[in-house]
Amino acid sequence: MAYLEAGPADAVVLARDILGVVRPRREIADRLLATLLGSDPRVSRLPDGRWTLAPARANPLIEECTFAVVDVETTGMSPAKGGRVIDVAVARLTPAGITLALDTLVRSEGPLPPGISGLTGITGEMLRTAPAFGAVADGLLAAIRDAVFVAHNARYDWGFLSAELDRARAVRLTGPRLCTIRLTRKLVPELDYRNLDAVMYHFGITTPVRHRAGPDAVATAKVLERLLVLAREHGARTLGDLGAL
Repeated sequence: MAYLEAGPADAVVLARDILGVVRPRREIADRLLATLLGSDPRVSRLPDGRWTLAPARANPLIEECTFAVVDVETTGMSPAKGGRVIDVAVARLTPAGITLALDTLVRSEGPLPPGISGLTGITGEMLRTAPAFGAVADGLLAAIRDAVFVAHNARYDWGFLSAELDRARAVRLTGPRLCTIRLTRKLVPELDYRNLDAVMYHFGITTPVRHRAGPDAVATAKVLERLLVLAREHGARTLGDLGAL
């Protein structure tokens, strides 16, 4: 934080001067800094990729926040290994309640593995008539704008959407993010399993369908509602407090 008080800094510079990485490669520096700072509300990332201190108002009270709860279904486990998004949804959680802001299938350019089709119920025929990611990118950006990015395993969903947005719009995701798995680990330590099914069962949350983006995003938003109650009982009052948890 003290280093950034002098102004925005590139990931390579931060990796070298703060983390002590000798001659850091660009891709490694970007990954390191995104992992360390990506969910910290005290900082933000500029369009040119540099890190900077966020405005002072970037640590609002929890009740002032809008949470964009995201879920994706994909053709693989990693975008770096060719995995693509085939289903994406965003449920926005505000003090007024939960609204499903985006819910759409996405046409994939690669093959649809039979295992993924069996898990999700999504078929190749369904995807052939779905829009390409570029056609839904603007709607996605609007659905998550001015909100805290939340997902059950946020790194996974963030990584896939970052890759798709980079490919379609040459833009990068920025801003604070929360992971409901990590919050559950802190706030419900008695759970042996923290997958979405286990956490839903613990909180008495049901959904008519699993492993589809829309229902899973809404279910995760309901999980987040319960976790926010527990977080307040632990003394959390601001977005920064949630990040600290």
